[in-house]
Amino acid sequence: MKSILLIGQSNMAGRGFLEDVTPIYNEHIHMLRNGRWQMMAEPINVDRHISGVGPAASFAQAWTEDHPGESVGVIPCAEGGSSIDEWAIDGLLTRHAISEAKFAMETSEIVGILWHQGESDSYGGRYKTYEDKLLLLFKHLRKELNAPDIPIMIGELGQYLGESGFGKSAVEYKQINQVLSRVAHTEKNCYFVTSKGLTSNPDGIHIDAVSQRKFGLRYYEAFSKQTHVLDRLEIEDEWVGNLTKRELTKNEQIFVQSTKFALGQLSFEDFSINISTINENK
Repeated sequence: MKSILLIGQSNMAGRGFLEDVTPIYNEHIHMLRNGRWQMMAEPINVDRHISGVGPAASFAQAWTEDHPGESVGVIPCAEGGSSIDEWAIDGLLTRHAISEAKFAMETSEIVGILWHQGESDSYGGRYKTYEDKLLLLFKHLRKELNAPDIPIMIGELGQYLGESGFGKSAVEYKQINQVLSRVAHTEKNCYFVTSKGLTSNPDGIHIDAVSQRKFGLRYYEAFSKQTHVLDRLEIEDEWVGNLTKRELTKNEQIFVQSTKFALGQLSFEDFSINISTINENK
């Protein structure tokens, strides 16, 4: 199985509202949780009780469409509100991400890293030292994972920042984006992913759920084609719309019913009837 490491802060973890998009259920997408690969369900990166939709689910969905019958795993290690200093090579977050990645490597092959971070460094002149710290982190990750050529997809900070809500504090996000772009364009096997046209939650800082679906697709475009994604994808609106039309497999339907029952949304009688119907129809 292939796997992808997710690192950065809250927009990688995901804060998009779950109710704003159709859930992605796919028995070929797994997430690492409590030391086991489990069928993916959002929120994937539960760094906070308010976690929601991030880019990873749509990235993984696009991967499975290009690799029918194969499985992919996501390794959630993003931490909301974290600064680049907290991603120092000897920092807890970096050590945790490497530990999780090495554990995942026992049963999978890590083939990419998704990075989205910088909102917490978009003020006070922090951009001036950001590049050296980011380069050191990437070099360290590749060394520790024994993956010198692993592609790293670098997401641009939201272009809506600096305007409203909590996003008003990110007054130097453009400078951070310049650094992110420069690193992606100058470092080997690093690829820039634009946030052009993406919109935010009402808080003005977190990417909304629909935009996260599009962002994940852009991340996958960069990964799969080993190229920078500098504009919106022509297919992204249609692709996101088609997620609502995908027919679930038997295992996926059972997973959904089991989730609803566990959350108290179904009585045991209704759950039993639904499972019997699924088994009869498949």
